Amino acid sequence: MMPDVIMIENRTFDEIAIGDSASIAKKLTGQDIELFALVSGDVNPAHMDPAFAKTDIFQSIIAHGMWGGGLISSVLGMELPGPGTVYLSQSLRFLGPVRVADTITATVTVTEKQAEHHRVMLDCRCVNQHGEDVIVGQAEVKAPTEKVRRAQINLPDVKIARHDRYRALLAAVADGEPILTAVVHPCDASSLLAVADAARRRMITPILVGPQPKIRATAAACGVDISDFRMVDTAHSHAAAAQAVALIRSGEAQLLMKGSLHTDELMSSVMANDTGLRTDRRLSHIYLMDVPSYPRPLLITDAAINIEPTLADKADIIRNAIDLAHAIGIDLPRVAILAAVETVNPKMRSTLDAAALCKMADRGQIVGGLIDGPLAFDNAVSPEAARDKAIVSPVAGCADILVVPDIEAGNMLAKQLTFLAGADAAGIVLGARVPIILTSRADSERTRIASCALAVLMARQRLLAAQAAT
Repeated sequence: MMPDVIMIENRTFDEIAIGDSASIAKKLTGQDIELFALVSGDVNPAHMDPAFAKTDIFQSIIAHGMWGGGLISSVLGMELPGPGTVYLSQSLRFLGPVRVADTITATVTVTEKQAEHHRVMLDCRCVNQHGEDVIVGQAEVKAPTEKVRRAQINLPDVKIARHDRYRALLAAVADGEPILTAVVHPCDASSLLAVADAARRRMITPILVGPQPKIRATAAACGVDISDFRMVDTAHSHAAAAQAVALIRSGEAQLLMKGSLHTDELMSSVMANDTGLRTDRRLSHIYLMDVPSYPRPLLITDAAINIEPTLADKADIIRNAIDLAHAIGIDLPRVAILAAVETVNPKMRSTLDAAALCKMADRGQIVGGLIDGPLAFDNAVSPEAARDKAIVSPVAGCADILVVPDIEAGNMLAKQLTFLAGADAAGIVLGARVPIILTSRADSERTRIASCALAVLMARQRLLAAQAAT
């Protein structure tokens, strides 16, 4: 069914009479202010920060009054005189504040007509939902002389991609002692810049492990001051990984951070039987995705470590993800075990594993979260899709954790969200003696520091638990 076509029609100079008026009403939203700032480049805190605006009411009048003035322009361009109007001048006075959530009605009224050049003068007035004047003034326009009636142009839907969840994460680790962190082979600019940023924020106290001349040369090239950082010299990246793991085992560091070496090279030292950092828990990687279009943080696991996990591996993968969810404040995370379908199919191992994992949770073998599966991706994240399939579940449509069948599915899902949905992906590895910050060369500065914050949050909680136990 085709949508209804909205027609717009102007009033020519000859059709306009003194006393004619027209109005438009609109509610001011926070996104309106942000879009205005994006278009104009005006990010004055008096416009953008409600707390600041409350302390300087005049500035808030001017800031949001500009938006109200825009409503007057809409009335003139769309209603009276309408399409074909040429704006000549405008004089406005801002009498009261226009705040987010106010509904403003803009009205223009014709006060004078001048046949020469088809000029029309109009009184302009904006009132809020209480009937209070917030803007008054006059406008002068050149009215059209030819009749125009045409379909209104449909504007695109505009959404602002926000990343407030990472801001909350950084705020959560802003207070507290920095964590001693062994940084493995930080021999490129992105690694050293991330380390310096995390140290400046007092999240970590870095120990740089790698070829000292190469690290110093990189620091000099990118302008990073590493004079206050402890350094442990090694011959190459493989030796750096082994030495960093040794620092963890000796208690000299409580976090491990990947620098400019391959993930498998670092994990080889971590997984070594006698000298590594293994525990009785399977290691797994977890992405904390900040997806602007999703209403909550989204954890995806495992997209980087376990290639084709077994049923036992998946149980540990879920346990690790639940631990991280608890650390970021999700008390009872909803865990969706993904497959291509939402029914158990004996020919699809992922659905059998999902059913077994749900039964393990029922029997108390996996605790701390609500678990359901198999669920297709749409049924896991979309209430509408779950409703259409008649899936009744506390997890379907509102998952906090997505457990993928294998590394290929996880890798593709995380990267699709990143590159097509504007998501940020901060990632860490859990299941070892300490959290491991596992970043990628493609990571932005924001995701690198968020990955570090996740690991610091986990490390601090473990230290507190250990202190409480003693």
